[in-house]
Order: sequence, then structure tokens, then C-alpha cells
Amino acid sequence: MTEEKESLNFIEHIIEEDLATTHSRNELCFRFPPEPNGYLHIGHASAICLNFGLGEKYDAPVNLRFDDTNPAKEEQEFVDAIKRDISWLGFTWAKECYASDYFQQLYEWAVRFVKEGKAYVDSQSSEEIAKQKGTPNTLGTPSPYRDRSVEENLELLEKMKNGEVVEGEHVLRAKIDMGSSNMLMRDPVMYRVLHKHHHRTGNDWKIFPMYDWTHGESDYIEQISHSFCTLEFLPHRELYDWFLDQVYQEDKLRPKQREFARRNLSHTVVSKRKLAKLVEEGFVKGWDDPRMPTISGLRRRGYTPESIRNFADSIGVGKRENLIDVSHLEFNVREDLNKKAPRVMAVLDPVKLVITNYPEGETEWLEAENNPEDAGAGSRKVPFSRELYIERSDFREEANRKFFRLTLNKEVRLKNAYIIKGESVVKDAEGNITEIHCSYDPDSRSGSGTEASMRKVKGTLHWVSVADALPIEVRLYDRLFTDPAPDSYKEKDFMDFVNPNSLEVTTGYAEPSLKDVKPEDKFQFQRLGYFVVDRDSTSEKIIFNRTVPLRDSWAKLAE
Repeated sequence: MTEEKESLNFIEHIIEEDLATTHSRNELCFRFPPEPNGYLHIGHASAICLNFGLGEKYDAPVNLRFDDTNPAKEEQEFVDAIKRDISWLGFTWAKECYASDYFQQLYEWAVRFVKEGKAYVDSQSSEEIAKQKGTPNTLGTPSPYRDRSVEENLELLEKMKNGEVVEGEHVLRAKIDMGSSNMLMRDPVMYRVLHKHHHRTGNDWKIFPMYDWTHGESDYIEQISHSFCTLEFLPHRELYDWFLDQVYQEDKLRPKQREFARRNLSHTVVSKRKLAKLVEEGFVKGWDDPRMPTISGLRRRGYTPESIRNFADSIGVGKRENLIDVSHLEFNVREDLNKKAPRVMAVLDPVKLVITNYPEGETEWLEAENNPEDAGAGSRKVPFSRELYIERSDFREEANRKFFRLTLNKEVRLKNAYIIKGESVVKDAEGNITEIHCSYDPDSRSGSGTEASMRKVKGTLHWVSVADALPIEVRLYDRLFTDPAPDSYKEKDFMDFVNPNSLEVTTGYAEPSLKDVKPEDKFQFQRLGYFVVDRDSTSEKIIFNRTVPLRDSWAKLAE
């Protein structure tokens, strides 16, 4: 076996086996079929990367098909967001399709089912249908309407289609096997009546197909060769194949459904229903809130398309579900931004530092490297003056030997600048430090080549010149839930684990090179983390979102 063959995942093995036996390469066609009832999330990203990745690997078309069969929950907003997210991830679909494109064909097939005795109109309530379906351990019992005449079924189906019956009065069910060990095969519902406006078909249709009836037949209409679903659809495969059996013609390609394991992400939820609850109840500010696991939320938080694709590739495709720690996703964005993000200096909890022996009123412009990981990134000039801001946490009046930042009578280096020594502090009436006074070594400027500039000190601090400081709002985002698996508890609601400290808003100061930034511009704030310009920014008020800290702060809590 070649090295390439050995590196294939099990999905690719399925395709390779089919290419060797039943399919030609030009027959390969894949699809990504989201329902437009919410925004795509990180779980969808794996399915997107799988299907579009297969398209790239095999030079095969990939359709984007919207499963728009429930007008009660679907909106054009979600269609637009899904298209935007997939494009942002870097993928291009061959055809933009909608299940609603096939409503007429699906209905005509349903009429044929009725005429062939393979479907009937059931007038029981949903509760009665559920009860007579039985349980996994008991057989189902036939509906009292199961043997309605073809004529009566066709008449009722027409009335359902025309909206002449109320919602819930009738459904169309496939006539399969009420004794099947697979509950899904016990006369599944194919159609229900909904008197609701559809975002594409308007009020033309009052009868809407169910997912199981729509999915496989849509694959067949589009001539999808391989239909990849998550594991919860494994029991649906038998029904998928049964529906195909009824319409399949030998001169057509027959789609094949296969399943892969969902990859769940820690410290979040990916159920659209639960994400919608977070939005509706105001725990987050929308589907694209940077705390949300939606692709739009991750984008707004500063994640890159490459980091999400690398994450999806790194966790791979498996047959067993597992929980992926969110730190693995964060690792991927750190690794990507480390290569790309310009380094700048910003101070988020400022205290004033006064260099008492630096000339008053003087400003010098120091050279600062933009990104040491990118030789072509160049450098910039940063203003340096007598009064600076540093982080309050970077100074202690008294400290032990393990504190390598500024304290009294101790030297540290200011990044790209000089070595300074703590001398004294100024405090307000409550005893809070308002100024730190220090002295500097004029011969120690970084890169000057002097003997003093080569002197080794253990600490290096970032800073911003007070006179040139750019005020910024900074939104410090953290994990949305305190528990790794917030929706895994039967006795507790997932909302009980919402992290009350998932957002902290602060005002800081940045170097003036950031005054002309634009939304989605990304930076490393040196020693602090990676940050992105939020779309709420204006020329008068620049807002940054923290993507991730430089290091995983949750790792220490887990120890």
C-alpha cells in the first residue's frame, strides 16, 4: 500500500473503493446541505471542510443546497449568512440549490406513491401517531387510515396542497412496515401542512416535505454521488435507501449516504435551538457575537479562515464522537496569527511612568519590528517620551526574586527602547499609585550597538507614550461557558453554566500607528494577546476584540 493510500481517512477510502468498482471520477459530486434556520457554527465547519475538501481533492463539483422545507423557522437572513460564511472560509460551490426548487417534483412523486399504494393520508394527531408507532421494544400498530382508498387519499392530498385543511389535520405517510425494528421505517411522515410564508416560494405551497423524504430525493435529482452526514443520521440510511428505491432509474447515478462522527467543542454548545436561546434571551448580542461558536462570531472575534480550516483538518474525520477541547481551536488561531499579525504596543490597565532624567518636551521615534516571524513585514517608528503608560500589573513596590518586571531599585528594559530603574512612586489619598518615577540609561537604547545596549536584564515591558497615546476600547472575550460540556447534564440546564465573566470591557491606550485601522485588521498586542478591530469601530472610537491571549489561561485553572 502506498503512503498516500495509508494516509486516507475512511471517507476517502469509501470513495477510492467506489472509483475502483462502481463510479468513474467524472461522476463524483458532493454537497453541503444546511437548513437556513440559524447561522453556521464550528461543527458545520468540519462538514464544510470535509465536503469542499473532497471536491478539491477529486476535482469534483460541490453543491450548496439549502434544506428550506420549514418556513416556520427559516429566513433569508440565514441563507445570506451561510453563503457569506462559506465564501469567507475560501470555498466555492458549483451550484446553489434549494430543496424548494424540487417541491413540484417531490409532490408528483408523492402522488405516484399514493397511486401505487406506497403512501396514505393519515388524519390522526401527532400524539396519536407517536403512540401507535410503538416503541423500540414493542411493535407499532397500523393507523386506522392506513387502508384508505387511493381516490380518497388523492382527494385529501390535493386539499392539503391547496391549503384547504388546517395545520395538523392531515399528514401524508409512507406505507412501509409498522413492525420494523427501525422506528423510522414505521410509516414515516412525508408531508405536513403549514400555512406560513416561505422565504422563496411565498404562499404558493401549503404542504411541505419532511427532511427524510426531501434529502435523498434531492441528492438523486442533483446526481450527488456521495452524501455524507453526521452519525445521528445512521438510522435514517435505511429510509434514505427505501425512498430512493421507489424513484431510482438504472440510467441514473444512485447516491450513497455514509456517516461520520460529529466533533463537539468544549465550553460551548452547537445546537441551533440552544444558540437561538442565547440570542433571544440576551446572553449574547446576536448570532455573530464574538463569544458564539458560529463562524460569523469566530470571524468577528478575529479567527482567520485558515485557522478554522487547519483546525478541521487536524481533528480529522472519524467514526466515533468525541469532545475536542476548545484550546485546540485556540492553538490553531495563535499559530496562524503568529505568522501574520503585526506586533504593536497597547496598554490596557495603564499607570503613568515618568522618566525623571529624560529631557522634558522631547520625543524620539524608535524603530520597531512589525513581525519577527515575517522577514518581509518591515518596521515602523514608535514615539518615545518622558511620560509613558505601562501596565499596572507590571509594577510592584515590593516583589520577590521571581517577579521579573519593574519594582523599586530594579532594572528592566522597555521594549525597543531603554533600560530603566524604578526610583519612587506617587500615591493618591487612598493609597493608590498614580505615578511611577524611574531613571533611564541613555546609552542603553535597543539596537544602538553600544555596550550598555547589550546589557542583560531579565524583564522587558511594553509601553505607550502618553503624549501620542491613542485611546481604544477593548472587549476582552472569554469562554461562554464555565463547564466543558454544559449541555451534557440531565439535572441542569445548559444556561446554568453561562460564564458571567465572558466579556469585560476596558479602555486602554495604543501606539499611534493604529489610528487608521479598519474592521477585521488583526494585531498582536505585545505580551497581551491577539486582537482584531471590531466592526462597531468609528474614526472617533476604535474598538478591539481580543481573539485569544498569548497563552491558554484556562490550562492553569485545570491543573
